Amino acid sequence: MTVREQLEADEDKVLSPHAQKSSKSLGRKRPEPPDPVRPIFQHDRDRILHSKAFRRLAGKTQVFLAPEGDHYRTRLTHTLEVSQIARTIARALRLNESLTEAIVMGHDLGHTPFGHAGERILAKLMPGGFHHGRQSLRVVDVLENDGRGLNLTAEVRDGILRHSKGKGKVLASETDHEAATLEGQIARVADIAAYVNHDLDDAIRGHVIKLAEVPEDVLKVLGRTHSARISRLVTDVVATSRLDEKRHIEMSDEVLGALMALRDFLYAQVYERPEIRGEFERAQRVVRELWEYFTSHSDEFHAKHWPRGVPDSEELPRAVADFITGMTDRYAMRMYEEYFLPRRWVVL
Repeated sequence: MTVREQLEADEDKVLSPHAQKSSKSLGRKRPEPPDPVRPIFQHDRDRILHSKAFRRLAGKTQVFLAPEGDHYRTRLTHTLEVSQIARTIARALRLNESLTEAIVMGHDLGHTPFGHAGERILAKLMPGGFHHGRQSLRVVDVLENDGRGLNLTAEVRDGILRHSKGKGKVLASETDHEAATLEGQIARVADIAAYVNHDLDDAIRGHVIKLAEVPEDVLKVLGRTHSARISRLVTDVVATSRLDEKRHIEMSDEVLGALMALRDFLYAQVYERPEIRGEFERAQRVVRELWEYFTSHSDEFHAKHWPRGVPDSEELPRAVADFITGMTDRYAMRMYEEYFLPRRWVVL
């Protein structure tokens, strides 16, 4: 028996009957020999962790654009915080921690530079629209590994595609929006639990709002500190998700209502605040003008940035979207400076 087979046998003994077992995975699009040491979802997690797209998350906006302070969240630290929350819930419910973590590690790989501001403008420019969840799936299916993709399992790919909710329901109930596994449902809940709390923390750190401005009824339910709120949310999900009665990740009405209220507060007082929206509009101009330049100079674009033949990228708008989406904030600004700002004259 290999190490992997022993670990798979341990899953059968320890995990909940409702957990997605590694040995029961639907597998990969392209069959390949199993790893002798790692169960299949752990292998997926490792592939994502070592990808270029994952490393670029360190340079992508969470809320504050290219922050100078050392303690503001980036898209990478957001991912790590989501992972911690999701793994805690998965372990408490005896679900598959490796699958949960793999989904979380891949869920934001397709995010644009400048966060949701970049996503919104790219959705207007790209024929057929743009969504970071679908782009994240495209990254792992096609763009990584020199066009070969990461060849991830069906369960991880499903969780990546269905994690996002925007202003929609936290707990997806419609069949077309709900992840196929409980582990994928956990990733969705952990995502919002992480971002409403760390975005609140960053907004207070940046003197955008004060804790006293947060609705008192929200603080009474969730708590007055970052750790208290995370603990309350995690404990509630674990206590409410009675998997033997209903195969669904749940939250109590009280906690879910407070979480939604906190999200609405952040949209009104942080994400859509005039001074922050003003910076978002500047960031969107960077994305829009780069898009317009690249799509009107196709030969130069392909020669310098995107060689022809990249899978599924033969259409110019698709190739430009893939290129821009892969940029970090600073790289996008450097590209903008190169193409649109005059260079200083240096006399040698």
